[in-house]
Amino acid sequence: MRISDPQLRGHLAERGVDLRPGAKLSEWTSLGIGGTTDMLRITKHASIPDLLGLLEASRVPHRFLGGGSNLLVDDGELPWVVLQLVPPEPDVVLEGNLAHIDAAADLGRTVTFCAKHDLGGMEGLIGVPGTVGGALRMNAGAYGMQIGTYVREVQLYRAAARKIETLRGHQISFEYRHTSFAADDMMLAVILELPSKPYNEILNGIRICNEKRRSSQPLGQKSAGCIFKNPPGASAGRMMDELGLKGLSIGDARVSERHANFFVNAGHASAKDMLALIGDVRERVRKAYGVALENEVVVWNA
Repeated sequence: MRISDPQLRGHLAERGVDLRPGAKLSEWTSLGIGGTTDMLRITKHASIPDLLGLLEASRVPHRFLGGGSNLLVDDGELPWVVLQLVPPEPDVVLEGNLAHIDAAADLGRTVTFCAKHDLGGMEGLIGVPGTVGGALRMNAGAYGMQIGTYVREVQLYRAAARKIETLRGHQISFEYRHTSFAADDMMLAVILELPSKPYNEILNGIRICNEKRRSSQPLGQKSAGCIFKNPPGASAGRMMDELGLKGLSIGDARVSERHANFFVNAGHASAKDMLALIGDVRERVRKAYGVALENEVVVWNA
């Protein structure tokens, strides 16, 4: 979607919004898939309620884009604009064991920054791409940990209330790859309370996690991480592996040879191809095991 109204463009500029016309979302997602639309880059959290009021008054539909690492976006001209936060400088401020983090902060750099100040607990997230806000929304985790464990406070824009609110950790439900945030909530900032650990101990944990990832995941290829959630007491990747689905492809959308629950863009895969592959694999697993796999990847259909 394109914002063509000169008056609206002027209002956006007055609010410090960086309008990027015709942005290719394939360049903003880790899968390298996605159509085109106008992108609004936001530098001031306080301007968000007013900004969204303007968009709604102008009947401009919108979606919130984080780091694009767990996202499959449809092809072609998209029927909504995307809003994305620009991280401030600095985007992480430490206060004892509390880390005050902007939602737009890069997750990996945040884990490393905290580690250098002897704050651990998030070693398992070091190789997970995307932003802190994205990790927060889906309660990202790996190797026995999840980010929700450390959340003490979250600041977010609640679309339903049309205002910025602050939630305490106990007011939020954190489950396996799921939280109680509404789909149209926009993560703004979070306070994590992290355990003190010697830097060398944290660094060793990071090395172990990195070695596991290098040996089992298609690093260096375009992917969105795990496509499916693990069913209770089972492994989605193991079931697909047992069915011999590694290497299965539709167009350039392919089941990774290294990890069956990672689907990769092996060239110029379209969203249509990737969705067809996801549907094919889901149906094969359902027929063989009687299990209905649930997406972990977020799909934006036009």
